[in-house]
Amino acid sequence: MRLLNTLALLPLLALLTAPPLCAQVTFGPSGEEGEPFRRQAWLVPSPDTDIAARALLFRPIGAGPFRLAVVAHASTQNALRRAQMPQPAYRPLAGYLVARGFAVLVPERLGHGATGGRYVEDQGGCDEADYARSGRATAEEIRLALEFLRKQEFIRKDAAIVLGHSAGGWGALALANTDPKEISAITVFAPGRGGHANDEPNRICAKHTLLAAAAEFGKGARIPVTWLVATNDSYFAPAFSRALADAFRGGGGKVDFRSLAAVGSEGHWLIETEAGVKAASGELDRALNPFKPVTTKKQ
Repeated sequence: MRLLNTLALLPLLALLTAPPLCAQVTFGPSGEEGEPFRRQAWLVPSPDTDIAARALLFRPIGAGPFRLAVVAHASTQNALRRAQMPQPAYRPLAGYLVARGFAVLVPERLGHGATGGRYVEDQGGCDEADYARSGRATAEEIRLALEFLRKQEFIRKDAAIVLGHSAGGWGALALANTDPKEISAITVFAPGRGGHANDEPNRICAKHTLLAAAAEFGKGARIPVTWLVATNDSYFAPAFSRALADAFRGGGGKVDFRSLAAVGSEGHWLIETEAGVKAASGELDRALNPFKPVTTKKQ
């Protein structure tokens, strides 16, 4: 009899001890401020309402409000590499922007590192890659993070900028049709997808499809784009990057294309390094012009 009673209670016990079907997801700061540049962990919205995307926030001294810069990181089609990716920080770039009065958010997108979840940016196989769809998926993740930060008291509601690296830059291009009052400028570092196909330098999956998607992103584009690539980039070399920029321009986008000097052994990663940010600083200054640094009071 006791066994029967116990068995009867099992479904109830399972119900009581099971995790909630819809756990409450909270957003905002998830740690204390630290160094450098008031570095702080944040949780921001993602396309999956059950998952908060991890992010790092850097900002100047003071209460603001500061202009917002959102940095969109690179990606890979390799699931294992994505899962092992460390939290993106772009510290040298963040330092450059903080010094010019920006609060800098670097969100980690779905399917990467500690954020996890389903990889919504999947472009598909090499022969049938859907670069337009993957770019728009990346753009939506950038947009969600940007809109959430814009609601914070220390962030200005206007004149945000977006900076994107590789696949992150590709997603930034898909945001170029946004209202310029919300995003005033976009800067991309070797944007694209499908580079290093089969881990081979200077091999790109379905180049014609990538060019067609760039032209599609150019249609209706309203935000000026600064397009930067190092001469020793073996993912999207300057000649092909220029062709991509021309396709975006041909679709209607406004582009300032610049080739930068070689940095390190692989120029695709220049914006992750101090030397790369230094090499790009002149072009970055031009991209931010005519905006002046925000003056903040010391705490």
